[in-house]
Amino acid sequence: MKRTAALLTAVVLAGCGTAGTTGSQNLAQGGTFTMSVGGDPGSLDPALTVLSVARVVGRFLYASLVDRTADGTIVSGLAEKWDATVTSASFTLRQGITCSDGAPLTAADVAANITFVGDPANKSPLAGIQVPPGTTATADEATRTVTVTSGAPDAFLLTNVGTLPIVCGKGMTDRALLAKGEQGTGMFKISEIVANDHYTLERRKDFAWGPGDWKADQQGLPDKVVVRVIPNETTAVNLLMSGQLTAATVAGPDQERLLAQKYEHVDLASPLGTLSFNQAAGHPGADPAVRRALLQGLDLAQVGKVLTNGKGRPSQSAVTVAPRPCTGDNVTPHLPKFDKAAATAALDAAGWRAGADGTRAKDGQPLAVKLLQPTVAGPTLTATAELIQQSWQGIGVKVEIAPVDTAGVNQTLFGTGAWDVSMVPLSLSLPSQLVSFVSGPVPPQGVNFGHIKNAEYESESKLAASKAGANGCDNWNKAEAALVEDASFVPYYDSVVSTFVKGAKFTMSDSIDPTSIRMLSS
Repeated sequence: MKRTAALLTAVVLAGCGTAGTTGSQNLAQGGTFTMSVGGDPGSLDPALTVLSVARVVGRFLYASLVDRTADGTIVSGLAEKWDATVTSASFTLRQGITCSDGAPLTAADVAANITFVGDPANKSPLAGIQVPPGTTATADEATRTVTVTSGAPDAFLLTNVGTLPIVCGKGMTDRALLAKGEQGTGMFKISEIVANDHYTLERRKDFAWGPGDWKADQQGLPDKVVVRVIPNETTAVNLLMSGQLTAATVAGPDQERLLAQKYEHVDLASPLGTLSFNQAAGHPGADPAVRRALLQGLDLAQVGKVLTNGKGRPSQSAVTVAPRPCTGDNVTPHLPKFDKAAATAALDAAGWRAGADGTRAKDGQPLAVKLLQPTVAGPTLTATAELIQQSWQGIGVKVEIAPVDTAGVNQTLFGTGAWDVSMVPLSLSLPSQLVSFVSGPVPPQGVNFGHIKNAEYESESKLAASKAGANGCDNWNKAEAALVEDASFVPYYDSVVSTFVKGAKFTMSDSIDPTSIRMLSS
């Protein structure tokens, strides 16, 4: 089973509430809502992917037990009531929930979903991110109640387990159905898949379970959603302007054309600027002095401006999706100041001496890094990678830029390990979701792709996990700060990613909320 980093497309691993809305015109009945994604989602099995484009599509197909509003309030989804501590939770299902094939959803089905992710033998990438390993669930069909026992203390157990995408019983016994987006509990069902081209979804007229008191008899609901795979943002913008798309997320300079035409849009902060260092034996990043020198050799403010076309902002946390449960700046005070002379001095002290050509070496081996640059997170990453390369070459480091698509990111970070510095961002809504990416088992047993061992992070995050919700924020903040201080996982600049729309309105959080889409009359 492949493991995949959550690439930037304004997507996170747990559902969140409204971040913005668009449109104010009269509603039109029915119609087709057409949106673009930057890459093919591949398998749609929600328990076996954290690929952002797959989760964008999956949000239309698979509902969750609860939803979360813009201010963090938990509202009903598949469950009509719930209760939770840091070690256990219970959910009582609404009556009358059906699957995309018409079969009833049972409490046993829901319990099986949770237990599957919690069982390490199934190697779900959501284990340790959204569901603690060892978590189990049992069902009482008479009361429609699912009882969850967490495998470890989880400060956000209600949100994490409650927002797990839920599939139906046949999908639990035949996961090939889930890979094709079938056996869903969501507002839409899959009707056509043309890989690398488009995915067509049809609205389920019987869907009536959330969020909150959402009703099915509303005006403006689309009859169909078509998700088109369009890797090039310029192409997506052209299609939006010509009326062939209803919505497109645009991170790059093509925003200007749409802004000039006063297109409606929703803006979300996304952690576009992130640097991770491979600390496995034999990689330059195994030495903390080298990691910090590389950071010190970068003018991160300038790098961030290039990355975001001057429209971003310095990061304060690895968690960017509002509402952030823990506020505060865990990044800025812990980043080394840009100082090229200090960076070169630090490399000298670490034994990396500059030769006649300026290139540094130690024990006859050059100081060389492979910089992993994702190609699906916007066009500015190419220019940013070249700026980083130029800056590091200026302090004697050889830099090879390795552009990779979504599949390449997955293969490199969680497979070959043939990288030294990664530009791949993670998009998170809760601090607990970072834990398994920066601590614990390394690939292929886990998703700690940087081979990070940070005692302070592990200690503080463990303490935080034992405290419910925001009660552990002081520990979560200290844990994140320790990663930045150690130059292990460094979010340095957030982008403002806009989703533009023509002919509809909707609200967004991690991605477009399917239940909020309303078609507009022309």
